[in-house]
Amino acid sequence: MRVIDEQHLKTPCYGARQMARWLRRNDYGNLGRKGVGRLMRLMGIEAIYQKPRTSKPNPEHKVYPYLLRNLKIEEPNHVWCTDISYIPMRQGFLFLVAIMDWSTRAILSWRLSNTLDSDFCVEALKEAMAIYGKPEIFNTDQGSQFTSNDFTKVLKTEGVKISMDGKGRCIDNVFIERFWRSLKYECVYLRELEDGHEAARAIGNWIKEYNWERPHSSLPSDMTPMEVYTQEKVA
Repeated sequence: MRVIDEQHLKTPCYGARQMARWLRRNDYGNLGRKGVGRLMRLMGIEAIYQKPRTSKPNPEHKVYPYLLRNLKIEEPNHVWCTDISYIPMRQGFLFLVAIMDWSTRAILSWRLSNTLDSDFCVEALKEAMAIYGKPEIFNTDQGSQFTSNDFTKVLKTEGVKISMDGKGRCIDNVFIERFWRSLKYECVYLRELEDGHEAARAIGNWIKEYNWERPHSSLPSDMTPMEVYTQEKVA
């Protein structure tokens, strides 16, 4: 699963069939398409390309339209976004959810979980809103955690507009996808995380540095994400 995740960062267009070919070619065993597909589903990842819609969404989980196309986003709290990523450890794995401010790329909250239920996503959302207020628009993918009534109810109660990516189009949420890439290459895959405590400590330290200490190429005057978000320049 760790190898699949690392290769997915490099070749996000690979589906289960192509990933299985790549694994065989690189001497990672003889796992077939179905086995690779099962692992990718367990990890919560899928190939990035437009796919035909072959099934209807769960009628209890409403899917909202994508609201960000051609939208000019230049101010903090105009748009927040979120996503979930797979975090490997020496034994086992966790899932990480992060809430990001779109215009500044600041990470407002995050949570680790050993399951893909919606609870840890709701907790991260509530924490971000308790500390930083609320956005005008909140963008997610169509994952069941974000289409769940528990998650959308928090947003609707606060009057936040809900936006969702097109199915299979993580490019619609491109900035948090870039954040995952940096986090994994600079933190997760530079070490072998022993357990959840070490994962939380390492990820927490890296996110603090990302927010407050490293200038972001898309931000003005060599400022960091949280400096732009809070308008507090750190010396």
